[in-house]
Amino acid sequence: MNLQQSKTELYSILNSLKRAHLKHGPASAALRRDRLLRAVQLLSENRIALTAAIAADFGHRSAYQTLLADVMSSIGALKFAAEHVEQWMQAEVVDAPAEGMQTWIQQQPLGVVGIISPWNFPLNLAFGPLAGIFAAGNTAMLKPSELTPHTSELLAELVARYFEPHELVVVLGDAEVGQAFSALPFDHLVFTGSSTVGKHIMRAAAENLVPVTLELGGKSPVVIAADADIQQAAQRIMTVKTFNAGQICVSPDYVLIPDAQVDGFITAAQQFISESFPKVQHNDDYTSIISSRHYERLLALLSDARSKGAEIISLAPADEPDFDANTRKIAPHLILNVTDEMLIMQEEIFGPLLPVKTYQKFEETIDYINAHPRPLAAYYFGQDQAKQQHFATHTTSGALVINDVMTHASIDTLPFGGVGASGMGAYHGIHGFRRFTHAKAVVLQSMDGASNLRLRAPYEQKQATLTALFHN
Repeated sequence: MNLQQSKTELYSILNSLKRAHLKHGPASAALRRDRLLRAVQLLSENRIALTAAIAADFGHRSAYQTLLADVMSSIGALKFAAEHVEQWMQAEVVDAPAEGMQTWIQQQPLGVVGIISPWNFPLNLAFGPLAGIFAAGNTAMLKPSELTPHTSELLAELVARYFEPHELVVVLGDAEVGQAFSALPFDHLVFTGSSTVGKHIMRAAAENLVPVTLELGGKSPVVIAADADIQQAAQRIMTVKTFNAGQICVSPDYVLIPDAQVDGFITAAQQFISESFPKVQHNDDYTSIISSRHYERLLALLSDARSKGAEIISLAPADEPDFDANTRKIAPHLILNVTDEMLIMQEEIFGPLLPVKTYQKFEETIDYINAHPRPLAAYYFGQDQAKQQHFATHTTSGALVINDVMTHASIDTLPFGGVGASGMGAYHGIHGFRRFTHAKAVVLQSMDGASNLRLRAPYEQKQATLTALFHN
């Protein structure tokens, strides 16, 4: 399919969805709940097939990770929206400026929302936005990643079974189709992926003045303060750095740690990995890197760091290789003595490699973070509440988690989104509902129309009254 064919077919699908949205009128609370719960049903009833498809796409992926982070987390978000949608839909009455006048804010669906979802959590990052989109009364077109073909094809088949064509459509295709998809005149477009691609998405959407929600990731820092529990910090950091083999947009991308704490952190990390993953290459709990290209990219980051003076500490079991091209599994690695000239400190890693950078004074951590693009998440380990607050108010990130990592991503009452280079817009829970609705101002004029009368000529007497107000 060439680009022009893609555009023609996609425009046809979008126009059909837009016509149906206008024809059927605003979706009732009951219909919105029904769509949300049908999505729950799709995931629940097909969880085994979906888990197998994702594992096939990755080469190997932990079934537990898929069930927890893709299936159950999506179901949780959808159910939460279904429980609250009727409350969220209620008009917000606001104070009117004149007696007899009524004013309120009506939450109105945008229309048809496009979703471009990534490969790393192919269900979570499709159905997470859909929870807000359906709750807001919209319909949607979904373009899943071409890097997870088994999952994307199964998703297209299942969506066609559980939803009408005017409710939700899945579009399959490569990057060329994705390019055409991003140029469509949606009522809103959601993209999750790299900052580089995000720029192209925003540029394409701008041609049609399509508002965008961009979840772009970046290099999420971890600051370990001098008073942190180093064993706890290492355990919680490495838990997420090994979950999905670190292929997560909010995975810790580097650690800032006092010089005196480095040896303790290395020892705690080694102990934790040996206990959690006594083997890596033939361990069902350890996930493969998604593709050979990404596998080679990660090895190139290691090689570049080593060539520029970094000390590489592999946490692979003693009787196993550090990595294996056949399984595409890379053991966790710590990278010490890092500098900003190393590619691993310039690019989002998206893998089980963790740079460790030392500091002497606490303020250095804030200065370093603020000198770089704003991250999707920041993590702080330390007990001093004054320092916690100081760090929170003097750094800017999509989210901040204190004494843990990634916890915020599964809390439906919190907004999930980036800031600056890590994205724009947020969803989850009511924040998703608001993201995908238009807050329309509505005024019911009073019977005497006082605010209208003051605009009518002649103005002479009105101006005298107005002038007198300046002397009161």
